[in-house]
Amino acid sequence: MQYCTPEQAGISSVTVLKFLKRLEDKCLSTHSVLMARGNDIFCECYYKPFDQQFKHRMYSVSKSFVSVAIGFCEQDGLISLDDAMIKYFPEYVAGKDPASLPDATIREMLLMETAKEKWSSWFKSGTDDRVRTYFDPFTPKYPHSLHTYDSSGSFMLGVIVERVTGKPFLKYLQEKALDGIGFSKDAYCLQAPGGHSWGDSGVMCTSMDLMRFARFVLNKGTWHGKRYLNEAYLTDATAVSVATGDYGFVNHGNHGYGYQFWGAPCGCFAMLGMGNQIALCDPVHDFIFVITSDNQGNGLSCDLIYDALYDSIIPALGAPLPEDREAREALQSFCDGRELFYLPGAANNDFSHTVSGKTFICELNSMGIKRFRLDFDGDQGCLCYENEQGEKSLPFGFGRNVFGKFPQEGYSDLIGTVSQPGHKYNCACSADWQEPRKLRIRIQIIDKYFGNLAMVFGFRDEKHVSVRMSKTAEAFLEEYQGIMNAKA
Repeated sequence: MQYCTPEQAGISSVTVLKFLKRLEDKCLSTHSVLMARGNDIFCECYYKPFDQQFKHRMYSVSKSFVSVAIGFCEQDGLISLDDAMIKYFPEYVAGKDPASLPDATIREMLLMETAKEKWSSWFKSGTDDRVRTYFDPFTPKYPHSLHTYDSSGSFMLGVIVERVTGKPFLKYLQEKALDGIGFSKDAYCLQAPGGHSWGDSGVMCTSMDLMRFARFVLNKGTWHGKRYLNEAYLTDATAVSVATGDYGFVNHGNHGYGYQFWGAPCGCFAMLGMGNQIALCDPVHDFIFVITSDNQGNGLSCDLIYDALYDSIIPALGAPLPEDREAREALQSFCDGRELFYLPGAANNDFSHTVSGKTFICELNSMGIKRFRLDFDGDQGCLCYENEQGEKSLPFGFGRNVFGKFPQEGYSDLIGTVSQPGHKYNCACSADWQEPRKLRIRIQIIDKYFGNLAMVFGFRDEKHVSVRMSKTAEAFLEEYQGIMNAKA
């Protein structure tokens, strides 16, 4: 792929800049934004510390990669989409009552019209084999009847790819097409317990890799005139085949579903991942929009992005425009200056000096925190505390992020849910005073795993404080949820 100006792509730099500012005005935690028409990229913006080389967790966008791998397996004659899923797991179904098995075809698995309405979560099961958990007791329904979002089913599709090819699913996909389209050779996928790829959530690649993959899919399996995957499969995969949205609300998830691809307004389709990893493809305008983010905890964020995109960018796409050097330079300057979101409120105040350096003893609480101290120094502070792991310190900034390691140890690394002693996640921490006596700290985990943690310290006076901690993160930060009271 190559670069062009917005005007060459048929949209003004002014419009693109207004779009980016609109996202920022909503306090979204954006990591990157890319936009392209055809093979021409007209917007590429990274929010420091994220950059072109960063291998970003794609969460459920990974499911679309699994779908394309399934398409190659079908093309290679290794599977049929009408095969029963359980055909590929004989050791797990042997001796079991057929009525108790999650029977569905591969096609039904792709459409998420599986036999499962509810299933057990593998995150807290302590399992050493995630595959086995798919055959645990579940709430059944008839396959090919109702759409139910089934992330575990997507994982099982990836396992099928690995069983029939004898390779990690992403390696197979790289050999079949990704290497040919310029995808990063060092891209990888996290694993689930049991040795298989975490194919429903764990693809790690750059934003440009996702742009290239989206272009490959929008091209219906070709790259620079060379066909890799048959057009029929990707036509079916990206078509809306099943309805979604039981309540009829109009939002990003209620435009139907294909083979691990979401429908989108105006004939578009999309790949969607938790926290707002999005690749939206518009066949009418030959347009692709890619964003990486972590807006976990903000239930409106995806719709805010969609609204901005469909209000300002997509309707404005047209024929090439006259160049506007001043507007283009303003857009570039804006993109060059982007940083990861930080809390925008007030910095230190008179009250902060009365509590700085004081030790607060905590009443018994669900988080196991025994005592803490807040130290303030100019535009930076530090939370020092003791929990069940021992003494911890968490620096934070006012009007900026402080980057470092989140002090809790032992979270998983390359294998999901498997504790790694001593392992810590990279994080960004900022703070502000929401009220004269109410301090807010925002922690953003920015590692192989993403998550948000909010701490709010509400001081009744300089000797009494109530603290609330709440997190939005998948299977970690569990120790940082709850309310506690403390006295100086």
